[in-house]
Amino acid sequence: MSRSEIQDGDREDVAAFVENHWRSKRVMSRGNVFYPHEERGFIERVDGDIVGLLTYRIDGREMEILTVNATLEGKGIGSSLMLNAIEAARRDDCNRVFLTTTNDALRAVGFYQRLGYRIVEVNVGAVDTARKLKPQIPEVGQSGIPIHDELVLELRLKPYLDNGDGGADAVSGGDAI
Repeated sequence: MSRSEIQDGDREDVAAFVENHWRSKRVMSRGNVFYPHEERGFIERVDGDIVGLLTYRIDGREMEILTVNATLEGKGIGSSLMLNAIEAARRDDCNRVFLTTTNDALRAVGFYQRLGYRIVEVNVGAVDTARKLKPQIPEVGQSGIPIHDELVLELRLKPYLDNGDGGADAVSGGDAI
């Protein structure tokens, strides 16, 4: 297995992978459309084939993870991709990493929570609205659960307390991972 940051030469393969796993080259998050193959990220390959992909965007001091997929389960690919993203967020001085998933993705929610992410927002009906722009989004998902809502999970990288003088002191041991 080999892991690297997504390069321009990977974009076509990434677009095909995203289309295969997300039913389109575009993904929806919080009412916005994104094209993951045009964004930053990490790619894991075995014998030239993509077996893991994580894409993200940075806006200010926040990283939004747009996609994360591992085709070989139980190999730690998803976890290590997530840890690579956290490292990249720290390198880019982000204070928050967040992602959006759907209400049916119970295994994914558990995975993210085991990594220290917390559910911070539920966007009721957001997937129903997104489906108008991206009709490829299924109406029923994992375990036969109807898909209607978005869940936003976040990992705070730099929690601060106001020390009274307008500055900020890092909380010792505050990092989730």
